[in-house]
Amino acid sequence: MADATIEKAGLLIVDKQAGITSHDVVSRCRKIFDTRRVGHAGTLDPMATGVLVVGIERATKLLGLLSLTTKSYTATIRLGASTTTDDREGEILTTADASGVTDDEIASAVADLTGDIQQVPAKVSAIKVDGRRAHALVRTGAEFDLQARPVTVSRFDVLATRRAGDTDNDTADVVDLDVAVDCSSGTYIRSLARDLGAALGVGGHLTALRRTAVGPFTLEHARTLDEVREDGRVSLDIDEAVKLSFPRRDISDDEAESISQGRWLEPIGMKGVYVVVDPHEQAIALIQEKGRRAGSVMVVRPATLR
Repeated sequence: MADATIEKAGLLIVDKQAGITSHDVVSRCRKIFDTRRVGHAGTLDPMATGVLVVGIERATKLLGLLSLTTKSYTATIRLGASTTTDDREGEILTTADASGVTDDEIASAVADLTGDIQQVPAKVSAIKVDGRRAHALVRTGAEFDLQARPVTVSRFDVLATRRAGDTDNDTADVVDLDVAVDCSSGTYIRSLARDLGAALGVGGHLTALRRTAVGPFTLEHARTLDEVREDGRVSLDIDEAVKLSFPRRDISDDEAESISQGRWLEPIGMKGVYVVVDPHEQAIALIQEKGRRAGSVMVVRPATLR
């Protein structure tokens, strides 16, 4: 039988609440699962809520192998003011009357920010500048510029437009947009808000952000920390996590025994990291092909557990 460490290993998909950092989530999970072996992938800002992928025990090794290249968000963008952080937590830099901005103008500016674009990250991002995080440099008052980077915004839809007189927008000069965004990893939604406001000539910033998906992991997999405390189980054990996250190759019992013992398999031309699964639907290892060998990059099920 697997020991307790193996049994509680897996991925925890947390629905992060607002006001705490991703590291706060890790710290709380360490207490809940009584282990130091906890890590996360894809940081969320304190203001943001939603999907945060957390690895428990042996699953921390998975975090660097997961292909979390696509992300989805819902957000609220306020037109009519720009801020130092491009979100509501920063100091206001400029204000303008956005009430005259038309729906057609908004749609045109949104279209220009959809597809393959060049985006300048927010200065409060975690990007390194001369070895230091940009957000740390901002706090020192240092002057610096970040270079634009290629990102892909595959979806940028305006779901609702709220103007003065709406029940949840009683500010005459601003326009609030509820949006849905699907994008590549490395895209900053706050930068989309900033650039949309700039394109419309009124300034813009983010007032709410919720991540609804990271790669294959969605809010359907997610639980709040309170729910995790009540039922201290992972969302997906390692077996489930790798079968959901990686391309699959079916192998025989003999091949499973071979790879679990640290030997090689014959390559079949699959690119990247993939999972090999035995006839009993057990994930055995993550494999990568190099030359004439297909070797393990992580053993999911050691020979002692088969």
